[in-house]
Amino acid sequence: MTSWVGLRTTATPSQVDAVAKVIKTSPVIDNHAHPLLKPEALGKHPLLSITTEASGDAIQAATTSLPHLRAIRQLATVLKCGFTWESVVAAIEEKRINSFEDWTLECLTGTETLLIDDGLDGSDAQDYAWHDDYTRSKCKRIVRIEKVAADIISRLGKTCDASTQTGNDVFDDAFSEWIQEFDTYIASAIEDPEVVAFKSVICYRTGLGILKAPDEDAARRAFGEIIANFALLDFERLQEVSLNDMVVHRTATLIRDCSARHKKPIQFHTGLGDNDITLSKSSPSHLQEFIRAYPTVPIVLLHASYPFTQEAGYLASVYENVYADIGEVFPAISQDGQERVLRQVLELCPWSKILWSTDGHWFPETYLLANMQMREVFETVVCEYVRKGQIGWKAAIELVRDILFKNANRLYRLGLEFQEFEDGSSVKLSPYSTDFELFESFIKNQIQPEFVRINWTDFTAQPKCRLVPFRKFISLLNEDKPADVGVAKAAFFLIQSDWLAPGAPIAGEYRLHPDFSSLRKGPTEGHISMTGEFHERSGAPVPLCPRSILQQAVEYGAENGLTFLLGFEIEFVLLERVEKTKASSSNRYTPLTTDGHCWAATRYFADLKVSKLLRDMVVALDEMGIYVEQIHAESANGQFELILPPYPPVQAVDILMHTRDAMNALATEAGYRMTLHPKPFPQAVGTALHTHMSISSTSSSSAATSGDNPQLYESYYAGILKHLRAITAFTYASPASFDRLADGVWAGGRWIGWGTQNRETPLRKIEDSHWEFRAIDGMANPYFAMAAVLAAGAHGVVAKEKLTWRDCEIDPAKLTENDRKEVGVFEKLPGSVEEALDALKEDEELVGWLGAEFVEKYIVVKEFELDYLGRMSEDDKRQWLMERY
Repeated sequence: MTSWVGLRTTATPSQVDAVAKVIKTSPVIDNHAHPLLKPEALGKHPLLSITTEASGDAIQAATTSLPHLRAIRQLATVLKCGFTWESVVAAIEEKRINSFEDWTLECLTGTETLLIDDGLDGSDAQDYAWHDDYTRSKCKRIVRIEKVAADIISRLGKTCDASTQTGNDVFDDAFSEWIQEFDTYIASAIEDPEVVAFKSVICYRTGLGILKAPDEDAARRAFGEIIANFALLDFERLQEVSLNDMVVHRTATLIRDCSARHKKPIQFHTGLGDNDITLSKSSPSHLQEFIRAYPTVPIVLLHASYPFTQEAGYLASVYENVYADIGEVFPAISQDGQERVLRQVLELCPWSKILWSTDGHWFPETYLLANMQMREVFETVVCEYVRKGQIGWKAAIELVRDILFKNANRLYRLGLEFQEFEDGSSVKLSPYSTDFELFESFIKNQIQPEFVRINWTDFTAQPKCRLVPFRKFISLLNEDKPADVGVAKAAFFLIQSDWLAPGAPIAGEYRLHPDFSSLRKGPTEGHISMTGEFHERSGAPVPLCPRSILQQAVEYGAENGLTFLLGFEIEFVLLERVEKTKASSSNRYTPLTTDGHCWAATRYFADLKVSKLLRDMVVALDEMGIYVEQIHAESANGQFELILPPYPPVQAVDILMHTRDAMNALATEAGYRMTLHPKPFPQAVGTALHTHMSISSTSSSSAATSGDNPQLYESYYAGILKHLRAITAFTYASPASFDRLADGVWAGGRWIGWGTQNRETPLRKIEDSHWEFRAIDGMANPYFAMAAVLAAGAHGVVAKEKLTWRDCEIDPAKLTENDRKEVGVFEKLPGSVEEALDALKEDEELVGWLGAEFVEKYIVVKEFELDYLGRMSEDDKRQWLMERY
């Protein structure tokens, strides 16, 4: 087969555009911000500070920095003024005078809520609740713990007359009072629903190298020194190591010991800051001992920890309670730097641990620039990952929504509902102008088709479609109208006779959206085809959609750095049709007449009619962009195998279904019946859908990336074997499947295990991560089957499952009891569809990955189908299924 490494799933332009749209319209939960200044205090601070941490004379140099020049361009564009700093300042002054409220609202466009550290600038700043008028949801408060501690010390220092005291008792009493008041304040804040987090600026004070445990004696002495000399001090903030450590430890202890199930986080300033900071002490790596000491206390590393971003990403990836914030670098560093920060944090850190903030402060322009630049950088970086196939487009959408909204919503227990801005509707699956361009390019220089076919595969693995006349379809695109079609919700509950399974919805419809990236000629003359995905009218995904379920499994792998390739071997049988006058209900098809048929024999190709049909199949598929790798005779009369190249999973299954439709049409035209029935002849070998699989990782070493790392692929296949009994409910989906399932006939056998080049095991190892999955046939819905296989395998990698099954070198059915112990082969596959469905019901993990609603409905349909088939004789059932498969 074609090389199994180096191929990646790539997205269509319309899918990339869908990601870009979500980046533009997603609301942001700004998880760390500061209050805006009151109008009368705006003049106290230089506007130049919006792009720099510099202060004093150093701030003037900011005018020659890349962040400053970029801010001029962006602000001038929004303000519609000249592209100079002077013009921007004048335009902002005009906004402050004439329409400050409207300008502030514009600067905060796209913000769902602000979580505000209100321990900065005191009476010059607006109250945190004041900002509610400029956000969609009410703002919440973050308590700056050093400010609380310093305020209490100031009050105690003023009331304690140290000059009249001759001993240390008064200092001890004051210290105890300070601790008690501080604890009371923090405990109250833990209970206050308006407070969502705590903030520490110990990074500015004494650095992040916090002692593993507080030194109370040292803290008591330092406190006494402050109180004793308070009248001589210009005390504003804590500068002593022991006191700062004490404050942070007591806060963490109170959070740890509180009764709340969900603990409120502590945010730590890390990385860049003004020149008060000691940069060498601001790396989050100094916090490692503290993180370990409080494993139940959520810790947020603020400001991308720049320039220590990779350290922050590492800590968030290896400690459950640590999260990486990527604020402040927007707009404080250049565009290239921001892109590098986003890439660095995503190098290692799961996106479920990443938060967004502006660190907006003083001026509304800081919020405007931060959000504008963030969306620009996200579009550059994330869409590039999608184009390169490093992440699926739907996974990219989830990444954006998680980082900008859902992670903070969950961590801070905000209880907000995600809803895009603009018109509030869900993002459309396809921007139709882009799809139109793709469609125009596809039909260029070819004969105009008569119909556009939109395909799907139902719960019983029946290929279904809707035909739209080409003239109608092209008019929809020309008028920029959606090209989706309505399909009754009951369609998912139909069995092959069009009988409805119990519980089928009587009313309602789903919308079947064509995926323009799946465009192909055929499968019959005058048709072009696309595979569709089902969505609600609102655009919400449908949990029963077969293609979406497979896509979710692929994205689950992508979220964990995994990519897959699938290649199918289509086994099929050609049957003669019995003349209508001679046909009976149990004899509508008969085997081909052959002379000494056997596997790989050339005799079949001497029959020019059969030879021509096989040639026509390969040529027709080639014209459709599907390049057959091999075709040869199999062992049963009229049985052949056609081998497809490897593709990414969704594309592979789309092509499989299209190929089978094209082959079936050509066979019918030639006067044959092509069947995928697993056991068309009771005494002959069965018919399967052997699936070649390969796995690689984009987040491991180079060896793992190439698919050669046993630690990677053995865990993957261990996950599949662990859940194989339940997976069988999708791969052996018909009673006919179990007619084929037997030992000693190269059908993959009945025992759960694997072997190198062993065709009597469900998994045959070929080389490195390239294995063959043999426990599947043409009665399976391959979207469901592959979703179950990939999800189980991917979870095996995530859970680092051990391949406890050893390489089985013989037919497992011939193993002795001692042999079985040695190779770990103990379980059999289910012996019937009923037993397989029971195994599926019991496998809570697999049900959870695929979706409980889908599994429940699938079981209802399959049980109804079993009841229907159970009323037929064996001969009638075989003929009836061969009509449909």
